[in-house]
Amino acid sequence: MTMESIEKHIQTDKEILDDSTISPQKRRHTQDELEHLEHYAEEHAKDIAAGDHHDPSALEMYCDENPETDECRIYED
Repeated sequence: MTMESIEKHIQTDKEILDDSTISPQKRRHTQDELEHLEHYAEEHAKDIAAGDHHDPSALEMYCDENPETDECRIYED
């Protein structure tokens, strides 16, 4: 789910979690996603303050937390 901004995505996830009728699976998924979004926002607070409010993809958040994994390595020519 891509949002217009990371702040909007965090707010939407919080609203979903406030709904007591969501399934346990959706609650777990949303809680996990929210945790990663909030961590990303903390790690990139300076970028966000400078105007970069993009909603990071799941891969972008994963690589931010695990830069050493094969999927996240960047090779320069």
